[in-house]
Amino acid sequence: MRLLIVEDNAELSRLVAGGLAAAGYESDIVGSAAEAREAVSSVSYAAMILDLGLPDDDGLSVLRELRRQMEPLPVLVLTARGGLQDRVTGLRSGADDYLAKPFAMEELVARLEAILRRPGQLLGRSLSLANLVYDTESRQIFIDDQPRIISARESSVLEILLRRQGRVVPKKNVEDHIFGLEGEVASNAVEVYVSRLRKQLAEHGARVVIHTIRGVGYLMTAEK
Repeated sequence: MRLLIVEDNAELSRLVAGGLAAAGYESDIVGSAAEAREAVSSVSYAAMILDLGLPDDDGLSVLRELRRQMEPLPVLVLTARGGLQDRVTGLRSGADDYLAKPFAMEELVARLEAILRRPGQLLGRSLSLANLVYDTESRQIFIDDQPRIISARESSVLEILLRRQGRVVPKKNVEDHIFGLEGEVASNAVEVYVSRLRKQLAEHGARVVIHTIRGVGYLMTAEK
Protein backbone atom coordinates (compact mmCIF):
# COMPACT_ATOMS: atom_id res chain seq x y z
CA MET A 1 0.00 0.00 0.00
CA ARG A 2 1.18 3.51 -0.75
CA LEU A 3 0.99 6.20 1.92
CA LEU A 4 1.42 9.95 1.80
CA ILE A 5 3.65 11.58 4.44
CA VAL A 6 3.06 15.32 4.83
CA GLU A 7 5.95 16.64 6.94
CA ASP A 8 8.22 19.66 6.45
CA ASN A 9 11.06 18.24 8.57
CA ALA A 10 13.05 16.36 5.94
CA GLU A 11 15.01 14.23 8.41
CA LEU A 12 11.89 13.17 10.29
CA SER A 13 9.98 12.38 7.12
CA ARG A 14 12.84 10.16 5.92
CA LEU A 15 12.89 8.35 9.26
CA VAL A 16 9.12 7.80 9.14
CA ALA A 17 9.29 6.60 5.54
CA GLY A 18 12.10 4.20 6.49
CA GLY A 19 10.13 2.82 9.42
CA LEU A 20 7.06 2.37 7.26
CA ALA A 21 9.11 0.66 4.55
CA ALA A 22 10.39 -1.81 7.15
CA ALA A 23 6.74 -2.54 7.98
CA GLY A 24 5.93 -3.16 4.31
CA TYR A 25 4.53 0.22 3.21
CA GLU A 26 5.64 2.44 0.34
CA SER A 27 5.48 6.19 0.87
CA ASP A 28 5.55 9.49 -0.96
CA ILE A 29 6.84 12.51 0.96
CA VAL A 30 5.72 16.13 0.57
CA GLY A 31 6.63 19.09 2.75
CA SER A 32 3.83 21.61 2.35
CA ALA A 33 0.05 21.94 2.34
CA ALA A 34 0.06 22.88 -1.35
CA GLU A 35 2.03 19.75 -2.24
CA ALA A 36 -0.28 17.64 -0.09
CA ARG A 37 -3.36 18.94 -1.91
CA GLU A 38 -1.75 18.28 -5.28
CA ALA A 39 -0.64 14.77 -4.28
CA VAL A 40 -4.08 13.76 -3.00
CA SER A 41 -5.73 15.07 -6.16
CA SER A 42 -3.44 13.05 -8.42
CA VAL A 43 -2.69 9.80 -6.54
CA SER A 44 -4.95 7.32 -4.75
CA TYR A 45 -3.36 6.69 -1.32
CA ALA A 46 -4.26 4.14 1.33
CA ALA A 47 -3.74 6.74 4.10
CA MET A 48 -2.09 10.06 4.93
CA ILE A 49 0.24 10.88 7.82
CA LEU A 50 -0.21 14.61 8.38
CA ASP A 51 1.89 17.14 10.30
CA LEU A 52 -0.03 20.24 11.36
CA GLY A 53 2.83 22.78 11.45
CA LEU A 54 3.37 23.18 7.72
CA PRO A 55 5.21 26.20 6.27
CA ASP A 56 2.44 27.46 3.98
CA ASP A 57 -0.75 26.54 5.84
CA ASP A 58 -2.04 24.75 8.92
CA GLY A 59 -2.40 21.00 8.44
CA LEU A 60 -5.87 21.27 9.94
CA SER A 61 -6.92 23.34 6.93
CA VAL A 62 -5.85 20.49 4.64
CA LEU A 63 -7.74 18.01 6.79
CA ARG A 64 -10.93 20.08 6.90
CA GLU A 65 -10.79 20.59 3.14
CA LEU A 66 -10.61 16.85 2.59
CA ARG A 67 -13.62 16.24 4.77
CA ARG A 68 -15.64 19.05 3.19
CA GLN A 69 -14.97 17.40 -0.15
CA MET A 70 -16.23 14.10 1.34
CA GLU A 71 -12.76 12.59 0.80
CA PRO A 72 -12.65 9.34 2.83
CA LEU A 73 -8.83 9.10 2.86
CA PRO A 74 -7.76 7.92 6.34
CA VAL A 75 -5.64 10.57 8.07
CA LEU A 76 -3.33 10.04 11.03
CA VAL A 77 -2.19 13.38 12.47
CA LEU A 78 1.43 13.34 13.65
CA THR A 79 2.34 16.60 15.37
CA ALA A 80 4.09 18.37 18.22
CA ARG A 81 0.74 19.78 19.35
CA GLY A 82 0.02 17.22 22.03
CA GLY A 83 -2.35 19.02 24.38
CA LEU A 84 -5.82 17.69 25.14
CA GLN A 85 -7.58 20.49 23.28
CA ASP A 86 -5.26 20.04 20.29
CA ARG A 87 -6.12 16.34 20.12
CA VAL A 88 -9.85 17.01 20.44
CA THR A 89 -9.70 19.68 17.71
CA GLY A 90 -7.78 17.38 15.38
CA LEU A 91 -10.18 14.49 15.83
CA ARG A 92 -13.23 16.71 15.43
CA SER A 93 -11.71 18.19 12.27
CA GLY A 94 -11.74 14.74 10.69
CA ALA A 95 -8.56 12.95 11.78
CA ASP A 96 -8.90 9.19 12.16
CA ASP A 97 -6.19 9.16 14.84
CA TYR A 98 -3.82 11.59 16.52
CA LEU A 99 -0.26 10.93 17.68
CA ALA A 100 1.93 13.51 19.40
CA LYS A 101 5.68 13.90 18.85
CA PRO A 102 7.98 12.49 20.08
CA PHE A 103 6.63 9.05 19.28
CA ALA A 104 7.73 5.44 18.91
CA MET A 105 7.76 4.08 15.38
CA GLU A 106 6.14 0.86 16.58
CA GLU A 107 3.17 2.84 17.90
CA LEU A 108 2.82 4.82 14.66
CA VAL A 109 2.72 1.59 12.63
CA ALA A 110 0.27 -0.03 15.05
CA ARG A 111 -2.08 2.97 14.93
CA LEU A 112 -1.87 3.10 11.15
CA GLU A 113 -2.68 -0.59 10.88
CA ALA A 114 -5.63 -0.15 13.25
CA ILE A 115 -7.02 2.56 10.97
CA LEU A 116 -6.57 0.42 7.88
CA ARG A 117 -8.28 -2.56 9.51
CA ARG A 118 -11.51 -0.62 9.98
CA PRO A 119 -14.46 -1.61 7.77
CA GLY A 120 -14.06 -0.25 4.26
CA GLN A 121 -10.29 0.19 4.56
CA LEU A 122 -7.56 -1.75 2.83
CA LEU A 123 -5.53 -3.69 5.37
CA GLY A 124 -5.58 -7.44 5.37
CA ARG A 125 -2.46 -9.52 5.82
CA SER A 126 -3.45 -12.47 3.67
CA LEU A 127 -5.17 -12.08 0.28
CA SER A 128 -6.27 -15.14 -1.64
CA LEU A 129 -7.96 -16.19 -4.87
CA ALA A 130 -8.26 -19.77 -6.19
CA ASN A 131 -4.93 -21.48 -5.39
CA LEU A 132 -3.06 -18.20 -4.96
CA VAL A 133 -2.29 -16.61 -1.58
CA TYR A 134 -0.44 -13.31 -1.15
CA ASP A 135 1.10 -12.27 2.18
CA THR A 136 1.05 -8.47 2.27
CA GLU A 137 3.66 -8.20 5.03
CA SER A 138 6.34 -10.44 3.55
CA ARG A 139 5.18 -9.69 -0.02
CA GLN A 140 5.50 -13.39 -0.76
CA ILE A 141 3.11 -15.43 -2.85
CA PHE A 142 2.08 -19.04 -2.39
CA ILE A 143 0.59 -21.16 -5.16
CA ASP A 144 -0.79 -24.52 -4.06
CA ASP A 145 0.92 -23.79 -0.72
CA GLN A 146 4.34 -23.53 -2.40
CA PRO A 147 6.27 -20.24 -2.01
CA ARG A 148 6.99 -18.45 -5.27
CA ILE A 149 8.98 -15.32 -6.03
CA ILE A 150 7.85 -12.38 -8.16
CA SER A 151 9.50 -8.98 -8.52
CA ALA A 152 8.53 -5.90 -6.52
CA ARG A 153 6.63 -4.05 -9.25
CA GLU A 154 4.61 -7.12 -10.20
CA SER A 155 3.94 -7.69 -6.51
CA SER A 156 2.41 -4.21 -6.27
CA VAL A 157 0.15 -4.93 -9.25
CA LEU A 158 -0.90 -8.26 -7.75
CA GLU A 159 -1.77 -6.67 -4.41
CA ILE A 160 -4.13 -4.02 -5.76
CA LEU A 161 -5.84 -6.51 -8.10
CA LEU A 162 -6.32 -9.02 -5.28
CA ARG A 163 -7.68 -6.38 -2.92
CA ARG A 164 -10.30 -5.53 -5.51
CA GLN A 165 -10.78 -9.01 -6.99
CA GLY A 166 -13.96 -9.31 -8.99
CA ARG A 167 -14.02 -5.57 -9.59
CA VAL A 168 -12.46 -3.51 -12.36
CA VAL A 169 -9.43 -1.52 -11.18
CA PRO A 170 -8.86 1.60 -13.29
CA LYS A 171 -5.45 1.73 -14.97
CA LYS A 172 -4.71 5.05 -13.21
CA ASN A 173 -5.21 3.41 -9.81
CA VAL A 174 -2.77 0.64 -10.72
CA GLU A 175 -0.25 3.24 -11.91
CA ASP A 176 -0.62 5.25 -8.68
CA HIS A 177 -0.18 2.12 -6.58
CA ILE A 178 3.06 1.24 -8.37
CA PHE A 179 4.67 4.62 -8.89
CA GLY A 180 3.03 7.22 -6.64
CA LEU A 181 4.80 10.56 -7.20
CA GLU A 182 7.89 9.13 -8.85
CA GLY A 183 7.52 11.50 -11.78
CA GLU A 184 7.28 10.76 -15.49
CA VAL A 185 5.99 7.26 -16.15
CA ALA A 186 6.10 5.60 -19.57
CA SER A 187 2.64 5.40 -21.13
CA ASN A 188 2.85 1.62 -21.43
CA ALA A 189 4.48 0.94 -18.04
CA VAL A 190 1.35 -0.51 -16.44
CA GLU A 191 0.73 -2.78 -19.43
CA VAL A 192 4.31 -4.05 -19.21
CA TYR A 193 4.04 -4.96 -15.52
CA VAL A 194 0.61 -6.54 -15.93
CA SER A 195 1.95 -8.63 -18.81
CA ARG A 196 4.93 -9.75 -16.74
CA LEU A 197 2.67 -10.62 -13.83
CA ARG A 198 0.38 -12.69 -16.07
CA LYS A 199 3.40 -14.59 -17.39
CA GLN A 200 4.87 -15.26 -13.93
CA LEU A 201 1.56 -16.42 -12.48
CA ALA A 202 0.97 -18.72 -15.44
CA GLU A 203 4.46 -20.20 -15.15
CA HIS A 204 3.82 -20.96 -11.47
CA GLY A 205 0.43 -22.55 -12.16
CA ALA A 206 -1.82 -19.94 -10.54
CA ARG A 207 -5.45 -20.56 -11.48
CA VAL A 208 -6.32 -16.89 -11.84
CA VAL A 209 -6.99 -14.65 -14.84
CA ILE A 210 -6.16 -10.96 -15.28
CA HIS A 211 -8.64 -9.48 -17.75
CA THR A 212 -7.88 -6.28 -19.62
CA ILE A 213 -10.97 -4.06 -19.83
CA ARG A 214 -10.01 -1.93 -22.78
CA GLY A 215 -10.02 1.77 -22.08
CA VAL A 216 -10.80 1.22 -18.38
CA GLY A 217 -8.43 -1.04 -16.46
CA TYR A 218 -7.96 -4.57 -15.17
CA LEU A 219 -10.03 -7.27 -13.49
CA MET A 220 -8.70 -10.35 -11.64
CA THR A 221 -10.88 -13.45 -11.31
CA ALA A 222 -10.42 -17.14 -10.64
CA GLU A 223 -10.19 -19.44 -13.63
CA LYS A 224 -13.51 -21.05 -14.56
